Amino acid sequence: MDNLALLSLLALTPILVVGVLLVGFRLPAMYAMPVGYVVVVTIAVLVWNTEWVAIAASTIQGLILAIGLLYIIFGALLLLSTLTKSGAITTIRATFTDISPDRRIQAVIIGWLFGSFIEGASGFGTPAAVVAPLLFALGFPAMAAVMVGLVIQSTPVSFGAVGTPILVGVSGGLEGSPEVEAYAAGAGTTLPGLVDQIGFLTVVLHAAVGTLVPLFICCMLCGFYGGRRRFSDGLGVWRFALFAALAMTVPSVLFNYFVGVEFTSLLGGLTGLVVVVAAARKGFLMPKETWDFPPREDWLARWSGRLTPDQGVLAVKDGARIGTLRAWAPYLLVAAILVATRVIDPLKAWLSGISVGAQEILGTSVAQTIEPLYSPGATFLLVCVITYGLHRMRPREILESWRVAGSQLAGAAVALLFAVPLVRVFINTGADHGDTAMASMPLTLAVGAAELGGTAWPLYAPWIGALGAFVAGSNTVSNLMFSLFQFSTAEQIGIAPETVVATQAVGGAAGNMITVHNVVAASAVVGLAGREGDLIRQTIIPMTYYVLMAGALSYLFVYGLGPNPGTVLLVALLAGLVATVLFIRRADARRAAAPSATGPDARETEREG
Repeated sequence: MDNLALLSLLALTPILVVGVLLVGFRLPAMYAMPVGYVVVVTIAVLVWNTEWVAIAASTIQGLILAIGLLYIIFGALLLLSTLTKSGAITTIRATFTDISPDRRIQAVIIGWLFGSFIEGASGFGTPAAVVAPLLFALGFPAMAAVMVGLVIQSTPVSFGAVGTPILVGVSGGLEGSPEVEAYAAGAGTTLPGLVDQIGFLTVVLHAAVGTLVPLFICCMLCGFYGGRRRFSDGLGVWRFALFAALAMTVPSVLFNYFVGVEFTSLLGGLTGLVVVVAAARKGFLMPKETWDFPPREDWLARWSGRLTPDQGVLAVKDGARIGTLRAWAPYLLVAAILVATRVIDPLKAWLSGISVGAQEILGTSVAQTIEPLYSPGATFLLVCVITYGLHRMRPREILESWRVAGSQLAGAAVALLFAVPLVRVFINTGADHGDTAMASMPLTLAVGAAELGGTAWPLYAPWIGALGAFVAGSNTVSNLMFSLFQFSTAEQIGIAPETVVATQAVGGAAGNMITVHNVVAASAVVGLAGREGDLIRQTIIPMTYYVLMAGALSYLFVYGLGPNPGTVLLVALLAGLVATVLFIRRADARRAAAPSATGPDARETEREG
């Protein structure tokens, strides 16, 4: 079969099926992902002629990866349960309410700034697994906590895990290509030099696009989870939100340029956190009115999971309260250990040198290993053990923390044990894994999109990156899959490939907001299962903004400002944002002026609206 349009549609089918089931029918991921797995296997065998042994090997590869993810999730769950049983959450909650009881401020400081720092240190979905339970413990609805943790999985992601998506993803995707080597030589540089240039363009794009992310978080919190469901309540902290955004993005650009790709998000997030917390304690740009969630009894049922933030906290032993430093010590240890294991080369080499997995699975070229000591899961477990002594926990409390964490893990297990094999089967198709001359499913889909894009390709490039992250659950994997394709497409249409590859990296970061892996993992740590579709319906809003704005700016980087599609899209986006602000303010004003209905049914209707 050589019909590119039909092949592209068939390659897209598994993704569409999963998306429709999750978002359209709001089916839990534990049911949607097995259906998607069956669909992708059927298409891989019947259309791509993928060998059954390759399907089995890819499935095993996916299961190994899923176990690695579940290892991280369990560690995050155990840490939250440990802090809950020790009573430290009471102190941690007070720490942030002392800065500000305003939930918007807490979301920006914990989600955007602390989350960006954790992303820079560890990556691979760890920030959502840390941010979501911390916000949940502070009294956020479970779904709101996860939503914040997912939306911040954008701007810092391209430089997560000490720059892995660029240094491994982009570099690995371009390495070994004669056309890339020839281009680099013609430009008077080497592949590492070219990757550094791509990294700088990536952080500049992120700084331009990501500056509005904290404001998106605040508006979505108020619009989806506020008592009055008013998005305009989020605009009440626009000055603080923009200040917090710039406090992270500006240092990130500077650290990227002067220090290197590895420390872009790590030091950028840390700098922003220190600056903004100090400013917030002084009352700088703080809102006059405090915003909070409605009373718990007025929350919609779907906002909450199986847990409540007070589970175990009220039973603090002997009525004692853990001191601030001791309460925060586990999170500080997590950050310190993650940084040390990523930047101290001998330690990194030793930990990453111990791996478990398989090479040439079932006699194929498919291989997969996990590094149990280098994984963030090991860090979480180590910190839990240290916390037992630090917080003087009793054996009964320790056993209960393990029981709670283990029971919560089951909610994520089924979905991930099908989702990750689905992705690996999707990727492991094509000539290397079957009797066919066709490219793999993701590359076929990307080539089909390029055929439609033509010279306007910079507008579409971030969508390919987002697609790769959605199906693979990783910006690094997305870059590995599509960096060379993006580079070649740019050369074919005669534009700067560095800019297009950077746009790929930015799109791949944006796609992390909706990737099923991250949604399932972050939901699991707060006891929220079966709401994945609802979360994706929310996070797809900032994701769409992100890729559209990145595409417009990338186009202008290539062709310049003028009467062209990039300028039109940029003006349309800015006008759309302004119009949206005016619309929600007027709508909220009309709602406030209208007579309010009374009674539980009316209140429920308003909350559902």
